[in-house]
Amino acid sequence: MGPHSGGTEPDYRFTLANERTFLAWLRTALGLLAGGVAVHQLVPRPVAMSSVLAGLCVVLAAILAAGAYPRWRHVQIAMRAGQPLARSSMILVLTAGVFLLMAAAVVLVITS
Repeated sequence: MGPHSGGTEPDYRFTLANERTFLAWLRTALGLLAGGVAVHQLVPRPVAMSSVLAGLCVVLAAILAAGAYPRWRHVQIAMRAGQPLARSSMILVLTAGVFLLMAAAVVLVITS
């Protein structure tokens, strides 16, 4: 079942809000990707720790980008069917990922 088949057309404001949320997840993923590239290019020492921090940024960006479309699609289908929205695990993933990034950044600052 596609996001545009079956059910009734939801209020356009909810559809647009769902789209804005999707785009926000993608913006966050792009920001993390840019941060990972910046850390990799601009933080020379210690190499291992800067590589870990850059890698965490890129992995978290990939997870968010990969999860954004399925989340948008599930919400769109639920709205069309008049069903309650499922809880998103992406918020927990993002929170845990940012916490890991902060911990890695603290280690990087302390060891450099």
